Amino acid sequence: MEGNFLAYAEDALDYGVMGVLILMSIITLWLFIERIMFYKSIRFDDYNHRDVLEMDLTDNIGVISAIGANAPYVGLLGTVVGIMITFYTMGDVGAVDAKKIMIGLALALKATAMGLIVAMPAIVAYTIVLRKVEKILTAYDVIQDTKEK
Repeated sequence: MEGNFLAYAEDALDYGVMGVLILMSIITLWLFIERIMFYKSIRFDDYNHRDVLEMDLTDNIGVISAIGANAPYVGLLGTVVGIMITFYTMGDVGAVDAKKIMIGLALALKATAMGLIVAMPAIVAYTIVLRKVEKILTAYDVIQDTKEK
């Protein structure tokens, strides 16, 4: 029974945490592409007020930021669970085998690495999108100023 539980826990770690991280990276990529395509289609004539334009420009970029900020924590959670499984297995067997410990810890750390791999591009994407928003808003302000003169 305990062997089944450990196998289930290891599968949950691999498929659960890694699956969530892969889903987070897909969402980030999808939102980044959607935002860039939207920014290319902006027509200033469609907007009478800067705040309405800003609301449209900033749709969904908070999600990109949240993924970038939380992906390392999801990876860390996977690492903690992996280490707990490794120590539980060691205690259950009653023998200390350095090779098995190192393999278990290395496999647990892959979750942290994956979390960082997801977070770094998400933060870069967020920064790029945020800069685009600033540039579009500045261009809108310049056009509005020239219309007033």
